Amino acid sequence: MDILKRWVSLQVDLGSFDSRAAVYNFALKMTFRAVLLAFIFNIALLPLGYALGLVPLSVADAVKLSVACSWLFGGAVSGALALVTGHVIRELTVSRAEFERLSLTDMLSGLLNRRAFNAALAETGAGASLAILDLDRFKAVNDCHGHCAGDEVIKAVAEVLREVFGDEHLFARLGGEEFGVIVRGGGVAQRIALVERARNMVEARAIYCDGVAISTTVSAGIAEFGPDRRPESVYSAADSALYRAKAGGRNRVVHEAEQAELDPLETQQGHEAIPMGVMQFSGEQMPATS
Repeated sequence: MDILKRWVSLQVDLGSFDSRAAVYNFALKMTFRAVLLAFIFNIALLPLGYALGLVPLSVADAVKLSVACSWLFGGAVSGALALVTGHVIRELTVSRAEFERLSLTDMLSGLLNRRAFNAALAETGAGASLAILDLDRFKAVNDCHGHCAGDEVIKAVAEVLREVFGDEHLFARLGGEEFGVIVRGGGVAQRIALVERARNMVEARAIYCDGVAISTTVSAGIAEFGPDRRPESVYSAADSALYRAKAGGRNRVVHEAEQAELDPLETQQGHEAIPMGVMQFSGEQMPATS
């Protein structure tokens, strides 16, 4: 019985219903199996039909009739039902894929969100850098020009990240005015240069909202992934480097290896400008820069 059950089952996998061709293949397989089962069922009933005198045909004619009935009724009905079922499954598959995509996407910027970024962060190994970028004095943009202008600034920075990092690297909006980038491949100097390029492009780009040109800058902190280094440790180091970039005057990129040389006034201003919060990551708490 288990063997028959496994043979009849199509082992439907929602992931395989991502195209119309897969739907038709499913319907065709189901039709042939239904026809074969109907034929076997008819043949099995023939001896009983002859015994009861219900089959006034020769054996050869009865077999031919069984084949015809199997195709006409079993095949047609099961094929139509399988086709409808396949299309329904395909729609569910497409909807599920779209839901999964949206659950990992920041709606304003179109970039990956923090959830997707944290998942990637946990899987990243040596040979990559983590850069955390934060817009400088973003609150002033919202206060002076309104939140619509702030949204346009976020979109513009997201576009810069797409231009600079493309498909080779992973970047996301972590929330508010903060972005994260996992820069892969190359040497440390090359990865820092990419972040510097993004900073320069943000500084040079004018963002227009209601006819008003808005300028903005970003600060960035960079830390390195290592074979024995936990992701939350890398994040914490990048966040500390970002803090030093902010305290050092903003609109700059600071690597974790650099020594911070801040005068007391800049340090005090940095503390006022950057209240430190707490970010939850992989069940542990890490400092986060706002």
